[in-house]
Amino acid sequence: MIIILFRSRLTEDAGNDYRRMDSELDRIVRNQPGFIDVKSFTSSDDERLTVVWWKDQKSLEAWRNLPVHKEAQETGRARWYKYYNMEVAEVVRTSNFEKSKK
Repeated sequence: MIIILFRSRLTEDAGNDYRRMDSELDRIVRNQPGFIDVKSFTSSDDERLTVVWWKDQKSLEAWRNLPVHKEAQETGRARWYKYYNMEVAEVVRTSNFEKSKK
């Protein structure tokens, strides 16, 4: 499994066009082969963290090369992001726990 950690901060120019693209990409990514899940969080200082789980590197590469995703990347660098930092990691172990329902 591959995990993407995407930390970012938006510019003031990230308005309705950003929200539309974000919504469109969310819809598209959820239907991509190998996609597992995505969660986004915003800290008190407005830095954002998006975590994306992929089945494997091949699935991630297919997503990375989609034309609509490439368009969003280009627009993001030109208008929407003050900065971003992306880390790609391979999961070497998982552990799960869930309290039983009584």
